[in-house]
Amino acid sequence: MQNSPSTLNDWLALLETRHSKEIDMGLDRVAAVKNNLSIQYDCPVIVVGGTNGKGSTCAMLESILLQAGYKVGLYSKPHFLDFNERARINGESVKDQVFIDTFAQVEAARGEVSLTYFEFTTLAIAKLLAEAKLDVVILEVGLGGRLDAVNVIDADVAIVTSVDIDHVDYLGDTREAIGFEKAGIFRSGRTAICGDPVPPKSLLEYAAKIGADLWLFGRDFNYSGDKQQWNYGGRSQRRNSLGYPSLRGANQLLNAAAVLAALEALRERLPVGAQEVRNGLVMVDLPGRFQVMPGRPTVVLDVAHNPHAAATLSQNLDNMGFHAYTYAVFGSMLDKDIAGVIAQIKAKVDHWCVTDLPLPRAAGAGQLQDKLLEAGVVCDKEHSIQTFNSPESAYTYALSQAGENDRIVVFGSFLTVAGVMRARKSQYH
Repeated sequence: MQNSPSTLNDWLALLETRHSKEIDMGLDRVAAVKNNLSIQYDCPVIVVGGTNGKGSTCAMLESILLQAGYKVGLYSKPHFLDFNERARINGESVKDQVFIDTFAQVEAARGEVSLTYFEFTTLAIAKLLAEAKLDVVILEVGLGGRLDAVNVIDADVAIVTSVDIDHVDYLGDTREAIGFEKAGIFRSGRTAICGDPVPPKSLLEYAAKIGADLWLFGRDFNYSGDKQQWNYGGRSQRRNSLGYPSLRGANQLLNAAAVLAALEALRERLPVGAQEVRNGLVMVDLPGRFQVMPGRPTVVLDVAHNPHAAATLSQNLDNMGFHAYTYAVFGSMLDKDIAGVIAQIKAKVDHWCVTDLPLPRAAGAGQLQDKLLEAGVVCDKEHSIQTFNSPESAYTYALSQAGENDRIVVFGSFLTVAGVMRARKSQYH
């Protein structure tokens, strides 16, 4: 390439325009470039896949392992405000210059091979983490598992958090089809953890076929607890009197139990003490996952964008106590089960502020309004649907209407939550 871009933003702009498809399933191209880059790890690698709960699981793993004094690398996605959020070393986002240098290495190594934005950036982050002299690397899968670019890396421990219907155009429209795709991150003879209490048969069969060491929730590890604290029980390790994770929400103990199973499986190589587990769970922080902001009216940010996640959000809203009115700021991609999401949450919302999003594959605000009307949402004195051209304008309107005893729930696509995060940031500066 003649002149490589000189800034990270210029690189990202170039990558966004270059490959004809946003998602191009298959690992041959990525594997070829990975070999050219000689990417290999001298430390344990934990790969985390699943429909929902991946981000929370990665954040808890990172937090506990940092508390235990290990040098930790994390790849997670997507980002909210800055691309740098996707790669962290010791809890700090990787700096622009490191990305720029590594992108240039990937560019040189790919030759004539065409890579999507996601494949190119995944290889770059895999490369920079491999060179950072880490004690442990945590990699979050993007879409599916079997054909996701992250799957060119062999996991020492692979976690599938949950299996539910999402990305049907790529993964299939049944839990069995999706379970097979998720199980693709498992490796022969290595630890494979499934945190879903009802794992699809396809996942169990795939793990058996390749000879993975499968840990199932309820069989190999479990949790119990009361309102004050909880306990983990694994194959040969118990951890008692644990504080609840600081991440709010109904499914976090399932995620935390899978995290402790992974640490139990790795305890010879990465020993972690009881206090380090406690501190890590209490100090974990993850934006946009049932994130309740300080101040009034109450503002909740949640990237629930499929029915499974929306059901969890609905349950979490029930546990929040009384709010006179609830305003929803909602934006979604068109390929999501929008009707399924609305069905889970509509009883909790009085006023809908639906929004366009800045991506061609997003649903328009008018389309979301139609879906709400089809779902039986009525407009009267106490209920309304308004359409907006951006999450920022939808949020500003909700804020102008909500009383201090009301709440605003911002949910759906990452872009919806990111837009409101940006609006709040500019409000305070």
